[in-house]
Amino acid sequence: MDEIAIDGETLRLEDVVKVARGNAKVVISEKVKKQVRKSREFLEKLVQDNHVIYGVNTGFGALNNRIIPQEQIEQLQINLIRSHSVGVDEPLTTEVVRALMLLRANTLAKGYSGIRLETLETLVEMLNKRVHPVIPAKGSVGASGDLAPLSHMILVLIGEGEAEYQAKIMNGKEALARAGIKPVQLMFKEGVALNNGTQLMTAMAALAVYDAENLIATAEVATALSLEALLGVSDAFDEKIQKARSHNGQAITAKNIRKLIAGSKLVQTGREAVNKAHGPHDPYSLRCAPQVLGSVRDAIAYARRVVEVEINSATDNPLVFPEEDVCLSGGNFHGQPISLAMDVLSIALTIVGNFAERRIARLLDEKLSNGLPAFLVPPQAKAGLSSGFMMVQYTAAALASENKVLAHPACVDSIPTSANFEDFVSMGVTASQKAARILKNSEYITAIELLCAAQAVEYSGIEKLGKETKKAYNAIRRIVPMLKEDRALNEEIEKLRQVIRSQAIL
Repeated sequence: MDEIAIDGETLRLEDVVKVARGNAKVVISEKVKKQVRKSREFLEKLVQDNHVIYGVNTGFGALNNRIIPQEQIEQLQINLIRSHSVGVDEPLTTEVVRALMLLRANTLAKGYSGIRLETLETLVEMLNKRVHPVIPAKGSVGASGDLAPLSHMILVLIGEGEAEYQAKIMNGKEALARAGIKPVQLMFKEGVALNNGTQLMTAMAALAVYDAENLIATAEVATALSLEALLGVSDAFDEKIQKARSHNGQAITAKNIRKLIAGSKLVQTGREAVNKAHGPHDPYSLRCAPQVLGSVRDAIAYARRVVEVEINSATDNPLVFPEEDVCLSGGNFHGQPISLAMDVLSIALTIVGNFAERRIARLLDEKLSNGLPAFLVPPQAKAGLSSGFMMVQYTAAALASENKVLAHPACVDSIPTSANFEDFVSMGVTASQKAARILKNSEYITAIELLCAAQAVEYSGIEKLGKETKKAYNAIRRIVPMLKEDRALNEEIEKLRQVIRSQAIL
């Protein structure tokens, strides 16, 4: 089993996926333990010296001007977690919960949070023993981070709330007991150190970016197959064109498609196309693939950069800096970087779906498909009696249209909270949730394009495919047979989406 060491500095997106989906073991280095202890000792000294510290001996949010007596500061932390556990709706998936727990542990490992080492160790132990808090999906505005979702996580840490353990839902105390874990008794600062932060929005963002990178590569495969099925023109992918407009993503997409169609006898140069009574170039959904899909690549790269900074950031408040002899209150919990990045990702993934739907429509329209049969109805079947692939374009259109609605940015839709004290919020969880929904829809649309393109090249000539597109065709055919007569295709679309997720096409 993989082992992931957390230090608050070097966690990568791929590590998040290994823990969230592969149950990799998480370990804490000795260096981290030393730093966490040092931070706690410094905070304890500040409290002993009666310094006023937000969230340690004051109320929260708009109540930050209420001073809490020394004898009540531990009760303050418990009250915080209980009162902030107000999430609603269906629980988060296990993979999102695991990613959330990992990211919370990693930010605590930076040593700026002032918690006790045993609290961090207990959170990591829960993760390794697969005690997964039941966390409702809705209730965060990304103000002081994801307060409600993180509070539900902490409820289990202290032996309350609900958890999933060994595929059963039970109360948190029982889950910890069965796993052999002792509940944490929160001390001063620990509640606010645990529930201030952007870990839910960032957990979903990390998984979405990882899957988006896989999707864009698969979309290029689908585009290449469609290009061959439609007897397209290769000129648009020439390296000279890309160098004349040097966007990085455009160059990568063009290079990938050139590699995919290398050796193909179906695509042709513009000069060859004119000689065959074909125009010198193709419609935009083929010809502009480097520019369109390339821009999506650049957007995904931006989102990755933001996410990888965030997963290694201290995002609670206040932060403790022992070396500088100071504890400072700020706003690192604000989710704006993630919400903006996820809205950009949502728009980019919507474009992937829109673009693929246009190629699907072209493959199925006998007036636009360069000789392919209407709706790719098999030759042995009778068009009219058989509908072929007619309806899959309806599904693609429905998904593409839903994506357009979801693509409206969440990050511009602030709503004040805490009696207008927290007067501009990020809506980061909403942005990440929308990105995940759009991603899933676009995976389905890309699966439909793969389904249609594989059928179309049966007529164009499988033996004429490029070396790499032939591999892709074979991977599809291992899952989905050629359509010879009408059949229900929904399960095949689902299987192809899972193939996209597993990276088998790539």
